[in-house]
Order: sequence, then structure tokens, then C-alpha cells
Amino acid sequence: MNFASDNIVGASAPVLQAIVQANAGAMAAYGNDEISQRVRARFNAIFEREVSVFFVTTGTAANALALSSAVPPYGLCVCHQEAHIIDDECGAPEFFMHGAKLAGLPGVGAKLKAEDVAAYLGSLPKAVKQMPPKALSVSQVSEGGMVYGLDELAALGAVCREHGLSFHMDGARFANALVALGCTPAEMTWKQGVDILSFGATKNGGLMAEAIVVFKPELAEALDYRSKRAGQIISKGRLVAAQFEGYFADDHWLDNARHANRMAALLSEGLAGLPGVRLGWPAQANEVFPIIPKALDKALKAAGILYHPWTELSLPETERVADHEVLIRLVASWATREEDVRRLLEIASSEVSRQAAE
Repeated sequence: MNFASDNIVGASAPVLQAIVQANAGAMAAYGNDEISQRVRARFNAIFEREVSVFFVTTGTAANALALSSAVPPYGLCVCHQEAHIIDDECGAPEFFMHGAKLAGLPGVGAKLKAEDVAAYLGSLPKAVKQMPPKALSVSQVSEGGMVYGLDELAALGAVCREHGLSFHMDGARFANALVALGCTPAEMTWKQGVDILSFGATKNGGLMAEAIVVFKPELAEALDYRSKRAGQIISKGRLVAAQFEGYFADDHWLDNARHANRMAALLSEGLAGLPGVRLGWPAQANEVFPIIPKALDKALKAAGILYHPWTELSLPETERVADHEVLIRLVASWATREEDVRRLLEIASSEVSRQAAE
């Protein structure tokens, strides 16, 4: 039973079938094929406006290239201190921004508040010795599994406009956030001021399918050149684009995300109901962050259940992990089986009961 992440499972059947279909015959290379054209048109329909779309193979490439279009080498990008771009991408965004820096701010559940961002921006000196802020990046879903509401995104977008920042969204789990909010892609992005989006599919059924979606035209001007220099203009580009055809067909992407979120909700509710177990913060999408006794942690691992321990950095100020406890992360995916979730809860319940009886 593996709850380590949602990128540990393979691609879904509709995505694989789309790849097989696209594999036949010969088509124009480097994204000039008819499949890529169809998928770009589909992105326009999904976002209810004309957008520029650049296909890439990894979320790191999407984030690094997107931010490189928004932040000059002398600039600053503001994000959460646990954001994927600052913690998990080996400096790729700063590398592709050619020396620009990332500034990480705190926030519960790895979320930023508009007032905190505004306060930070207002505190920066305007002298040439200070790198000027040029972009804000948020993760939707956050690294703490929390979802920005539309009002929160709108407030962050307003801060960006007031201070002249481009607004980037890391949407590695975009679909999970979308179904959690029950809104449209347009409502979760450009209608709230988002200028550029890293649109992820790999964690939700794709094989290696990511896209940079640009709402602010000037940010797209050099992205084709930047993508080429980064090795992300794929010769058989149709096989990347085809994944999105399978992904979007019959709302497959939304069904996958709903399933993952439902499995996480089942985990969250079951664990939170056990004595001695509590959530570090609410589970809002497909990730759960419970604080559990170390004895339970040991029992779960002994049963072969895989997951990761987690940092306490984004816990609320009133919450602490005691010496006999540990904060862990459990992630549900589109392929998570309900019987595995229930088996984990059964093991956890048995262990808690055994401890109580001693």
C-alpha cells in the first residue's frame, strides 16, 4: 500500500490509448502536428479564452520556464517557503531565471495570505541594492494539501496588480483543486488575476504531460525560444500532446481528481476519528497530513504502508508535535484503491485500540 505520492502510479488507460493512437503513421515534428493543434484549441475552450500553450515533459520544466518569462535576472519571485519551486526543483527556476532569486514566506498549510505578501512587498527597500519583486508564485494545491479559494486568489491577484508583479500558479495538482472548489478553470486562474499557469497532468493520470498556459500575451513572446534552449521542444511532440487528448476526453481528468480527493477524504475522516490522532491542518484535496503517535507510525510501516514524514514548518502557531508523535503525509491518487484506504484505517484502529488496552 503506497501513499508516498500521486506520481508513483502509471498512466491511466485513456491516456495510454491516446498515445498508441497518436503513434501510428507520420506527422509534422516539434509540435506542428494536427494533434497538438487540436489540444491547443481544447485549452482555449477549457479556459474560455485564447491562451498560449507550451507542452513540456516535467513540472520542473513548466515552473522554471514559466517563471523565466516573468522574472528578469535581477528580479525576485515571492513564494511560500515550502513551495515546490524553492524546495524540490534543485534551483531550476533560479537557473533558468539566470540569477533571479526566490523569496519564501511562511503560511499555515503552505499557503500564502494576501496581507502577508503585501506586507513583505511593502517592507522591501526601493534602492538598487534590493532585487525588485517581479512575480508571485502560488501552488494550487499547496505543498500542504490546501486549496486557495477564489476570494484568496483574487486578493493575491490584486496585490500583484498593485505592485506590478506577474502572478504564476503552479498547478501540479490543478485538477484536484478545481474539483475541490467546484469552479471552472477560468474562474480559478485568469479571472482572479493569474497571468501564467503550470498545468500539470502527470500526477493525475498522465505519463509525462505538463503544459505552460499563458494568459498574459507578453509572457509568451519568448517561451518558444526558452523551451527550445531547455530541450523541451520535443521532436515527436504529438506524443506529449496526445496525452492531453486522452486526459480531457469525457472529463476523464476531473473524474480522476474526484476519485483521488474522495480517497483522501476517506483517509482524513477515518484517521481524525481515532484517539490520539489529529490533522495538522484540514485535508482539502488529495493529501492528508495527520499527527500520529510514533507507535502507530511504527505499526503502519511494519504493515508495509509507504508514506513520508513531513516538516512541522507550516503548522499553525498553536499546534506542536510532541516527542511521542510524528507528522506524516499520505497522498491519494487517481489509482488509489478504496480497499487499501480501508485497510490502512483498519490497521491504524487496531493499533490505537491495542495501545489503549495496555
